[in-house]
Amino acid sequence: MTDNIEKGQVIQGKVTGIQPYGAFVALNDSVQGLVHISEVTHGYVKDINEYLSIGDEVTVKVLDINEESNKISLSIRATEEAPKKDKKQPAPKSNTQDTNAAGFNTLKDKLEEWIDQSKDRKQTFKN
Repeated sequence: MTDNIEKGQVIQGKVTGIQPYGAFVALNDSVQGLVHISEVTHGYVKDINEYLSIGDEVTVKVLDINEESNKISLSIRATEEAPKKDKKQPAPKSNTQDTNAAGFNTLKDKLEEWIDQSKDRKQTFKN
């Protein structure tokens, strides 16, 4: 079935079909595989049609070959360099944290006041 196609191999193929879950890619005249939507590019892909069209020539890496089910798993993103992640700078401290803390302190003080009022009411009803 695989006609000299091996796991890990990087080869050219042609998109022959597109489904919401991925794209079918012909590797030669008799073999085709599936590029799952998660393997199209780095990052999230909502609509595969924004990245691929039928007839597109693509470079794919063979991720897996399942001889029993005659399925070949392919990846386009494995042939591309991953985007560099920016090291996020810690957010500068702002006054909003102090404001929020003051808001909770006020609520805390109010809660204590309400508890005292509740105790006073209970004493009034018992007498």
